[in-house]
Amino acid sequence: MGIGGCIILIAVGAIITFATDWHMKGVNTDLLGLIMMAVGMIGLAAYVSIFKRRRIPPTASGDVPPVVEERYYPGERRY
Repeated sequence: MGIGGCIILIAVGAIITFATDWHMKGVNTDLLGLIMMAVGMIGLAAYVSIFKRRRIPPTASGDVPPVVEERYYPGERRY
């Protein structure tokens, strides 16, 4: 479920909870709307956390010093 699906779930849940006056036998429409909004919020939080982890920029901007490789050979004179 993408970000659009999560937002649609939140919107439809809010409409069912706050903007309708339906009464269905055996179904609590207020609770149904609240559940839909909660599922939408959880899905949105999960999507954003995964998306944030996936979009970490590379550290080539100079934040990390370059790797310098030094080799030492026995018997070599160092000055």
